[in-house]
Amino acid sequence: MAGGKLTPRQKMINLMYLVFIAMLAMNMSKEVLSAFGLMNERFEAANSSATSTNEQMMLALDTKASESKGEFIAAAATAHKVQAATKKFYDFVGTLKSEVLKGVEVDKETGKLPYEAMDKADNLDHSWFTGDGYTARGKEVIAAIEAYKADMSAALSDKKYSPILNEVTKKFDLAEVKDKEGVKIKYLDYHFKGFPAIASLAKLTAWQNDARKAESDVIAAALGKAAVSEASYSKFQAIVALDKNVFFQGEPVTGKVVLGKYDPNANFTGFSGPGRLENGQAVISTTAGAVGEQTLSGSFNFIEGGKPIKLPFQGKYVVVPRPNTANISADKMNVVYRGLDNPMTISFAGIGDNFVNASAPGLTKVGGNGKYLLNPGAGTEVTVTVNGKMTDGKTVTDKKVFRIKNIPAPAGAIGGGTGVQKGAKSRLEVSQVSAKLEDFLYDLSFQVTQFTFKVPGQPAIVVNGDRVDGRCKAALARVTRGDQVTISDIKTKVVGGAKIVVPTAAPVIYEIQ
Repeated sequence: MAGGKLTPRQKMINLMYLVFIAMLAMNMSKEVLSAFGLMNERFEAANSSATSTNEQMMLALDTKASESKGEFIAAAATAHKVQAATKKFYDFVGTLKSEVLKGVEVDKETGKLPYEAMDKADNLDHSWFTGDGYTARGKEVIAAIEAYKADMSAALSDKKYSPILNEVTKKFDLAEVKDKEGVKIKYLDYHFKGFPAIASLAKLTAWQNDARKAESDVIAAALGKAAVSEASYSKFQAIVALDKNVFFQGEPVTGKVVLGKYDPNANFTGFSGPGRLENGQAVISTTAGAVGEQTLSGSFNFIEGGKPIKLPFQGKYVVVPRPNTANISADKMNVVYRGLDNPMTISFAGIGDNFVNASAPGLTKVGGNGKYLLNPGAGTEVTVTVNGKMTDGKTVTDKKVFRIKNIPAPAGAIGGGTGVQKGAKSRLEVSQVSAKLEDFLYDLSFQVTQFTFKVPGQPAIVVNGDRVDGRCKAALARVTRGDQVTISDIKTKVVGGAKIVVPTAAPVIYEIQ
């Protein structure tokens, strides 16, 4: 149409074509602007619905967390973090939409924005862009998107939320975009620079929609994840349920192992059996009856789906006769020693210590848990009698006889050594005569009070105390190498045990070197 020499008529026809094409372009532009407006309306409606739905789902999750505890608490915490991040970003985008609509008035008759008139890009172009870069406001938009992604990443650290986090990262990817010619264009330039106001408004509302959808996905996943976790086998306990609680020797032990779980917030309509409901379980309380095998039975009653449900249970236990034999034992051995405080433990099977009474000559109680001391007197035997009072007021009695023995004779010692000792006579002159009771159950300390000192070829010398005196030293002056000095008739007493009779200690020999 534009080539060659044209007649006036042809020029007129061409001009009419141009005007027609321009008119078509103007009509198409208005249709596109209206389409963006309708798209924005749908996004706004979806956002309003998602906001309401998310609030209801969050309320349900919080209710589950308060009632069922467990995994629902952690799930609710994650959802609240996402909810906070979403609100912060959603509200920020709302301020951007206000900038787009600056100077735009809603049609009073339709209550809608004038979509076909929102073909200018001045508001955002002047606010966000300067030359080839971003203004402070443009940088603020980029920072807000990055902060939203960072908040979502921190909240969704659990790998089970990875698909949702990946979708958020993809939808808000701020990387430069290549155009048809392969030229890289900055993110905001590509999506907003030069675009009609209604297109930018729809895009911003779409951002809000993406954020609400991610929030919805997280809350739904949190509810489902927590529910699955609560139903996991790891939440159950293995319970051993024997057919009865007492078995006799040689009798087969029978029963079963089952998985069990109870909810402290469970609402039962009733319980039938020997006990009461408490924190989602039945606390058994009954009295053992006749001796032998007994049955324990009843049922849990609750409503499910509007229908009454009865869940019966049955178990067995065995009642054994009351105890009538006391447990009496000497903590050291089966004999008691005269003059010593012999520790004893006295109890009655099945009867508390405060209902047990023990008696015997020289027996005293020294504390709880059946602890006694027995210090027997004369004779060769002592009888310990024990009475136990049972819960029904009846008394059972038992007794046991113990042998009484004197403590054995200690062995004399020179310088701590017993038997035959060797050394210089100068050592003997300064050594202490002592006595030791080796391999005895009690730790006793002896004090030597008297001994007889005998040097070969000289008369015996009786010494009071535990060291040689001047007479002994004079006798030692005449001994020669190889002579044996005998220390015998060693009299002792137990330190701190004035009433204990101690046999004469065995002699000790000292050979002069």
